[in-house]
Amino acid sequence: MKTIKIFMILLVLTTGIAKAQVTKAELQVSGLTCALCAKATEKSLKTLPFITDIKPDLMRNIFVLTFKNGAPVNFDLISKKVQDAGFFVNSLKATFNFNDIKLTGDKFSYGGDTYQVMNNPDRSLNGPIAVTLVDKGFAPKSVTKKFLGSNKEDAGSSGKVYHVAI
Repeated sequence: MKTIKIFMILLVLTTGIAKAQVTKAELQVSGLTCALCAKATEKSLKTLPFITDIKPDLMRNIFVLTFKNGAPVNFDLISKKVQDAGFFVNSLKATFNFNDIKLTGDKFSYGGDTYQVMNNPDRSLNGPIAVTLVDKGFAPKSVTKKFLGSNKEDAGSSGKVYHVAI
């Protein structure tokens, strides 16, 4: 009985931590050469439980992913599914729905993970805002090097730390 109570308390606390909701993402995949490659990638991504819809754009090698409302999104799983299909993530731009959230020290939290904003916007974030992940595995080397060249990991954060640009 104690374990159930502890689990419920942790569930409530982690739900309260998510101050932003990811509504959709634009995923550009490199290495796609034909419609069958795109179909294999789409099929792999559809197995993720937090994705409701996938719309491929074969001309630009982009997949527009729509996420379930309230379900935490795991960007590492998205990257892993693309790699499992035999391709690479070239860029990942997620749309977060912010509700009057001021960045705290250039950071915000979502789903137990911390998002470090690398281009330092000093403003309140309202409504849907596109956020580009700049970590290795989510952006080209040149973009990662530009934003993370001399960056050191933040030891004071819980969960995974993602580096983003707005």
